[in-house]
Amino acid sequence: MSDMTKIRDPKTDSLLTPQNAVLALIDYQPEQYTGVASVGHEELVAHVTMLGRVATTFELPVVLSTVYVKHGMSGTNEELLEALPGVPEIDRTTMNSWEDPEFRGAIERSGRKKLIIAGLWTEVCVTFPTLDALREGYQVFVVADAIGGVSPAAHDSAMQRMIQAGAIPITVLGLACELQRDWGRPEAERLRVIMREYFGKLKHLNRNK
Repeated sequence: MSDMTKIRDPKTDSLLTPQNAVLALIDYQPEQYTGVASVGHEELVAHVTMLGRVATTFELPVVLSTVYVKHGMSGTNEELLEALPGVPEIDRTTMNSWEDPEFRGAIERSGRKKLIIAGLWTEVCVTFPTLDALREGYQVFVVADAIGGVSPAAHDSAMQRMIQAGAIPITVLGLACELQRDWGRPEAERLRVIMREYFGKLKHLNRNK
């Protein structure tokens, strides 16, 4: 392998790799989707589903959490669950998942300090754990197009708050390409399949706007 194609140490790489990152997905429940008004619901589901499939493809550790299911809320939406076979749900009562010992413990047990986070809603379930994780020394990446707030202003102000605190905004596609890094690497066809389906969905949605 030449120096041009040599893979950098995936555990110490400054960029995200399948070996140095953990993904937290928070409160992707039907009731939460209903409250989102900063992005179209079909578009949001397309981004979220791709995020789940990317995590599965690259074997990222995933911490999947819901809120208040024990007391009547619905669980994670079907499309995302199908993209995350075998990933258990951690149910909470706390709005801030970082204050839930089981959720926080799952993140800590991953042993990874690059935390990719996405959830509903931006201004609550994404912002609160992001701010806490940053204070705990994590490098936090917020997947901007796989989250949504109850209004454009709510989403935008929450994004500004997190960025000012040190969070790094990324997109689903950007994350996928950062994890793959080189089309010449093994099993790149898995990502090509996901991307073809993803762009097909987005093209269909744009035609129907």
